[in-house]
Amino acid sequence: MARTTTRDIRAMKAAGTPIPMVTAYDYTAARLVEEAGIPMILVGDSMGQTTLGYENTIPVTVDDISSATAAVIRGSQNALIVADMPFMSYQASVEDAMRTAGRLVKEGGAQAVKLEGGAPVVETVRRLTEAGFAVMGHLGLTPQSVHQMGGYRVQGREKEAASAMIEDARALEEAGAFALVLELVPATLAQTITEQLAIPTIGIGAGVECDGQVQVLHDILGLSLDFTPRHAKKYAEVGQVIVDALNQYVGEVESRQFPGEAQTPRESGKSQSGEVTELNVANGA
Repeated sequence: MARTTTRDIRAMKAAGTPIPMVTAYDYTAARLVEEAGIPMILVGDSMGQTTLGYENTIPVTVDDISSATAAVIRGSQNALIVADMPFMSYQASVEDAMRTAGRLVKEGGAQAVKLEGGAPVVETVRRLTEAGFAVMGHLGLTPQSVHQMGGYRVQGREKEAASAMIEDARALEEAGAFALVLELVPATLAQTITEQLAIPTIGIGAGVECDGQVQVLHDILGLSLDFTPRHAKKYAEVGQVIVDALNQYVGEVESRQFPGEAQTPRESGKSQSGEVTELNVANGA
């Protein structure tokens, strides 16, 4: 089966088929997402918080995203892989943007790149698409501008700001973006933008009328034990399951229950029944 393409994603909007999308940052997560049949994966700079331990996305580098993208590519065969362009890897010049996108596609293996912003990046999107890159836009709350925005706040509530966002969305579409993320945007505004664009909108905290939804994998799986954003829903408590499993492991090591017979090789290479056995050590430390 061939990978999902940007054309397939646009066809889903035309057919009225909702588009699920999640983040992934490594091989194992990509395999699990692939098993669920999700058509689009974002290698997001949200890895700054979820996997690298930063306060926000700003410290994430092109090397970070490129390496994570390559791992996700190895774990996925069918999903369209979109790689985030990190902070200050495209804002200074179109040339910087070209170099960054080129690395994420050539070294990371991404099929598309995503960048944040409206009017200031429209020409960059145009030049990237003219050069052959598939580009996803991102409006509303743009996490790379969190300091400028004064925190993680809903965007587009005032009439003037809403009108500007609509114009930015149209401009990004005209510049060649194949899809547009709308983050922390009032649902009515997100619906208006969705209805006015031919390209899909992918919401995160922007209401159900977007053409698709994207969520951070760690949020919806409950991997973050102490915080879940309001826009996210926990579909599982995987973090607590992991803690429970580790506690059980610790207890069995301390009580010498582990390793047991099944995990212990015999000097003779035979089990107690006399049968020759093999110990799987492929994933040994």
